[in-house]
Amino acid sequence: MNTPLLNVQGLKSGYGAIEVLRGVYLHVMPGETVALLGSNGAGKTTLNLTLSGLVSTRAGRVQFDGQDITGMHYQKVVLHGLIQVPEGRKVFPNLSVHENLELGAFKRGREHRAHNLDKVYETFPRLKERVTQLAGTLSGGEQQMLAIGRGLMSEPRLLILDEPSLGLSPLLVEEMFGLISQLRSSGLAVLLVEQNVGQSLDIADRAYVMENGQIRFAGTPAELLSSDTLRQAYLGM
Repeated sequence: MNTPLLNVQGLKSGYGAIEVLRGVYLHVMPGETVALLGSNGAGKTTLNLTLSGLVSTRAGRVQFDGQDITGMHYQKVVLHGLIQVPEGRKVFPNLSVHENLELGAFKRGREHRAHNLDKVYETFPRLKERVTQLAGTLSGGEQQMLAIGRGLMSEPRLLILDEPSLGLSPLLVEEMFGLISQLRSSGLAVLLVEQNVGQSLDIADRAYVMENGQIRFAGTPAELLSSDTLRQAYLGM
């Protein structure tokens, strides 16, 4: 039986007196694409930050590749290969495309930096055309490509994508999900955190729906879409 790459058991966290995650259970298998769906305020980003060591764990357990990383410092989490591409891209606007990508290999992937750069430019030819351009002058879609490319420079074993389609035009949304499908085909494990339900379910192996800091549904996209009750209650479909 395969062991989950990421295994989250009863995870609780929050900010100050506010508890946001109220016992989250989920897992991601090696090479699997998992969609995490839910409305604003459901706790999705807090989950990402907690997994990455940026928000303190209050209870529960996080295992990555069989190792307990609960409460581990974010730098060590990165060294394990759990890499997050944050919501809102958060590129360094006053650095060039090349410099942003180089920073992706600061903690992990340094030995293969030149090879990984070539792979990123092959995946995102538009970035190769803008190597010396300041990241802050790129379009929204190009900045999202840069953010994902920077994550790939860290040689992720699991890539968390937090709202990668946010703020993009419909055409760029299509392009972005096409790129995520490419990552899936390459065998990279992806946790896709999105509000774009339809396209997320099109490329996901499994899906979770989060509401009020808890998982309300876990199963295949087909199971989720076949239930009128679930679709209306949690997806507004």
